Formats: sequence, structure tokens, C-alpha cells
Amino acid sequence: MGTTEATMSHVHRVACPLDCPDSCTLAVEVERGRIRRIDSATDGALHPLQGGVICGKVRRMAEHVHGDERLQTPLLRRGQKGAGEFESCTWDAALERIAERYADVAHRHGPRALLPVSYGGSNGLLTQDAADALFFRRFGASPVDRTLCAAPSSSAQGALYGKMPGMSLVDMEHSQLVVLWGVNPHVSGIHLVPVVERALERGATLVVVDPRATSFARRAHLHLQLEPGSDLPLALAIANLLFQTGRADSAFLERHARGVDRFRAACAAWSPERAAKATGVPREQIEQFAELYGTLSPAAIRCGWGVERSRSGGMGTAAILALPAIAGHFGRRGAGFAMSAGSGAWRGQLADACDEPGVEGPAVNLSRLGEALDGGPGAAVFAVHVYNANPLATFPNQERIRRGLLREDLFTVVHDAVLTDTALYADVVLPATTFFEHAELQRSYGAFALQLSTPAIAPVGESRSNHQVFVELVQRLGLLRPGERTDEARFVEAALAPRPERLDLLRNDGLVAPDAGFRPVAFVDIFPGTADGRVNLWPAEFETAPGGPWHWQERTPGGGGPLALISPATSRTTSSTFGQRVRGPVPLALHPSDATQRGLVEGQLVRAFNDLGEVHARLTLDSNLRPGVACLPKGLWARHTHNGRTANALVPDHLSDVGGGACYNDARCDVVALE
Repeated sequence: MGTTEATMSHVHRVACPLDCPDSCTLAVEVERGRIRRIDSATDGALHPLQGGVICGKVRRMAEHVHGDERLQTPLLRRGQKGAGEFESCTWDAALERIAERYADVAHRHGPRALLPVSYGGSNGLLTQDAADALFFRRFGASPVDRTLCAAPSSSAQGALYGKMPGMSLVDMEHSQLVVLWGVNPHVSGIHLVPVVERALERGATLVVVDPRATSFARRAHLHLQLEPGSDLPLALAIANLLFQTGRADSAFLERHARGVDRFRAACAAWSPERAAKATGVPREQIEQFAELYGTLSPAAIRCGWGVERSRSGGMGTAAILALPAIAGHFGRRGAGFAMSAGSGAWRGQLADACDEPGVEGPAVNLSRLGEALDGGPGAAVFAVHVYNANPLATFPNQERIRRGLLREDLFTVVHDAVLTDTALYADVVLPATTFFEHAELQRSYGAFALQLSTPAIAPVGESRSNHQVFVELVQRLGLLRPGERTDEARFVEAALAPRPERLDLLRNDGLVAPDAGFRPVAFVDIFPGTADGRVNLWPAEFETAPGGPWHWQERTPGGGGPLALISPATSRTTSSTFGQRVRGPVPLALHPSDATQRGLVEGQLVRAFNDLGEVHARLTLDSNLRPGVACLPKGLWARHTHNGRTANALVPDHLSDVGGGACYNDARCDVVALE
């Protein structure tokens, strides 16, 4: 940290916990209590992926922290739900109202009638599943399954490899073949971009699998522009060709895998011709991909989270992750798969920050939140506490969630830094700190790094952290035990209990890796965390999936319309975070041929619709889209369309085959003119 006498500015090092695999270390310059500048830390404590670069959305985050839309005080609803009519109140009044209502709900309907709604993408180990878990578990609130993202992928990776981490992303520069499957690094996880660039400079071949012609797809040696949701048949066809052409590594499979024969039989059903019909990818491209993957080594697959967003997304991800085992692409630096690296790397070195026993019984799957909130006369949920989430903007089946939030017998609390779309339906709104204003223990899920940071600035206005709010509720509802510690250090110590020496390192340096220079090579330094240490190609978990192991649930055009609607990430928001900074309406994109077929032109006001809802937006034409695909970015707020609805109004709330995840890319619609 440094001080400049002339300006009295101070530079603080802060870990970025936003939903991104990179988890950057930031240098935050503070002057007179306000953030003056945010940049990449350059004091030597960086993990190797960061490379002195941060994304634009974080670089401009002072606009979010000190912006006009920042909540300053607690608010109580005075008008109709959804009208956004509130009046300021004290923290004492707000917390007393919450405690009274939660106690009343527990008395009338039982403690499980309180539903916590949060999602962990942009949170560290102190912001979620620490003091909040302590409160909800002791209260007896309904347990939840956070399945909106990563649940199918994590289940798939765990079923095949256990807790074995993927390859270090920086090692992809050593790959001779780089496959980017369902991931767009220029928008999300930008630090992979220079890694891929270095690989290309060394002569690597690039293959991109994506329904859109992304920046890397337009430069790729091969771009497979598949139909959304058809990743499983494509991956199985590639595996089938590897077996048929003798490019499968039988010696590796015999030593390190089980279920090989049954997996091979499942793949045999997917000829290149059949896969071409299912995916829309020409047979010749499928065969070319299989040849490249079977002959170039080391080969790396970066599998993104776009793959999992369909009914067959869990097994689709699993089939992609199986390819390195089939081809024997392990055992060398630059070979294997990259997905969620951090979770496996910290196995045995981190514990739960809250060791309070969980509530027994079935959990509420948050991918079907609308069903829980809009349960009709027999509804079991009568209070909902929303934090670290904006469900009206980001959860499936938007209109059903809206109906639930409009219930007068539902008491809703929203804790956020700004007045989100969801907060408009709250009875009590609490102003939240940002990660610059509270302590955080942050574990990266794309790099092998763990960081501990302290506040760079004092809380803006009267904002309070999750930790402060939940400790206060524990106390007000009589859930605190005599002599019990409630400080943040308690939860840090609990998380680091398996390796307590890490705490001193974090206090001194702010950042540690599992081991010095940790960049594991699979099947050399690390091995599958399955029961027998082998890759499981016929997981028992898949037996109960619809149709059984490796079954593709084909989508038909009749399920809501002829167009597949995708909602990819953009460089302007992290999910819906920073949505208030996106000015003006956002257009819906179609391929020019789809627009011509419907008599639509650039800039026209259109209606995208299905049986669940409709979205009104201006049309833009995008030849980078696959024909038959409509595109409206994720993370939009009501203000960004002409009728206050977003892509999630068209997203069904059925679940993926593995992991019970949300199926955003299963949305189908049609688009017609409104003017």
C-alpha cells in the first residue's frame, strides 16, 4: 500500500469476487473516502492468469459504488408491490420489522415458510454460506439448491472425474490444439484471451464450437456453428469417430477408465450423418474436428457454461469432458480440459465457513423459484429473503416469479446495493455494501488462488454487509448462543481449519495458492477423485436421468416457437450486476435470413413471444448468429426493453438431465412486427 502526500490518496489491494473464473487482485486508489481509480495490482502478489489486466466493467466500478442509484438507507414499502414507492427508515426499524415478521411466519406456518434466495456466483466465503447460513439453519428456513449455473457442469465433472481440478488455464499456451466449446473469452474470463493468442503465435490450431461467430470463432481454423442444446450428440459423434478410426487411446482407457465398453456402445449410435442432422453442423466439419482432435497433441478443451443451459446440458458437458480420456489427452502440460479448476484444487484445504448442521428435508430448487413463490392457495412460502441475487431479472420463468412476488401474503426482504427489479416488489429494502466496503475471503474457480481482502473504503451511506445483517438477525431472534463469536474472523478461521497456516500467509500477503507454483498436470500430479481413482464413463448418477446415460433429449420446434432464443453474457454486466449502468434499450438480434423470412427490417419494434410471455424490443440484424437463433443478452433489467420484460420471460423452468440446472437455452419463440 502507498500514500501520496499531495493528494492524500491511499492504494488498497482488494480481491474481486465477481462471477468470473479469473478472480483478479485489484489496486484501488482511494482519495478522501471515495474510489478514485481501480487498476490491476502490480505488487507481485498476482496469480499468473491475471497478467496485469482487468476488465472494463470492474475498472469503471466506481460509477457503481458512488453512483446516483446507490441505496443509502433502509426502505419500507408504502405503495403497491412493484410500484417502487418507499420511504426511508432507520436500520433499527427495518430489522425490527423483519424479525417480527419472520417470527410471525414461523409461528403461523413453520420456519420452512421462510425461503432464502441467493446465488453464489459473485460472492466470497464471507458473503455467502457464513453468517447467513448460521441464521437460516438455526431459524429452520427452507434449504435451497442453487442450480442456476454450474450445477449441471459440476455434477458432470464430478461424476466422471470426482474432485479432480481441470488444467491451469495458463497452460493452454502450450497446446497444439485449442478447443473453445461454449465459451467466449472476449466477454467473460478475458484473461484467457492472451493465453490463446500465445498458443496461436506458437502455431496452435483453434477450433470453436458456438452458435455464434464470436471473435475467436471468426479467426478459428474450424468453427462448428451448432444448434443450441445439441452439444451432446456432437461430442458423442466425435468420440464415436475416435473409436472407429483407431484414434482412441485404448492403453490409457484400460489403465485409467471404467465403463468404456458401454460408453463406446452409446457413442456408436451417433454417426456423423445422424449428428449432422441433430446439430446442423455439416458432416465434413464433424469428421474434420475428430481428425484434428485425434492427431494434434497436446490438445486442450476449454468447456464453458453455455453448454449446460439445456435439458441435456449435464450429459452434454460430461461427453465433452470425456473426450480427453478417450483420446488420451492427459499427462502433458497443455493437455486435458479446463473448466472449474479451483474447486478441486482446494479439496482438503478448505472447509465450510459455517459448520452449523443444515435443515433436513427436501430443498427448494431455485431454478424453479416461480413454482415455490406462485404456489396458489396452498403456498408453503410466506417470507423470502433475497440477497446476492436479482431473481426477477435472472431466474427462469420471469412472469411466474413476478406473480409470486405480487402476493400480498408474501413478506419480501431484498438486500442490495441498488434498487433492482426484484427490490421494487419488496416490503423492506436494505442497502448493501459492495466488495470494496467489506472484508472477503475469495477462492477463484478458474485459477488456483485464494485471497483475503479488507475494506478499501467505509460503507457508502448506511449500507451494511451480509455478515452484519445476519448477525443482527441471529441476535434479534434469540438464536445466538452464550459466549459465541460472531466476528468475521470466526468464519475465516473455520474455512481455513484444515490448513490453518494459510491464515498467516493470507494476512501477510493477501493471496496464496494451494502449493507454490501449483499448475497440475492431470495423471501426473493429480488423478481422478472417484472411488477407484479412474475416469468413470458410465456414472451411476446418470442412470436416473431421463432416458438413462448419454441420452439426448431432442428439442422440437413446436416447444414455444421455431426460433431458439439464447441469452449470452456481455462485457457490460456480470449477470444482472451493473444493469443500472446500461443506458437505453437493448435490441433483440436475428440472422438477416430469419428477418427477411418474417418481413422484418433493422430497427423495427418487434415482439418475441411464446406461451410463457413476450418481450418487446428493437430488432438488430446479426450475420454472426446461426440462422434459426434469436439473441437477447442475459442480465437485462426491465428498463432495457419496451415492455419491461427480458429474455427470462420466455425461459421455461424445466430442469437439466444432470444437476437439476436451469435451461435458459431451451427457450423457443417466434418474432413478429409490432409496428
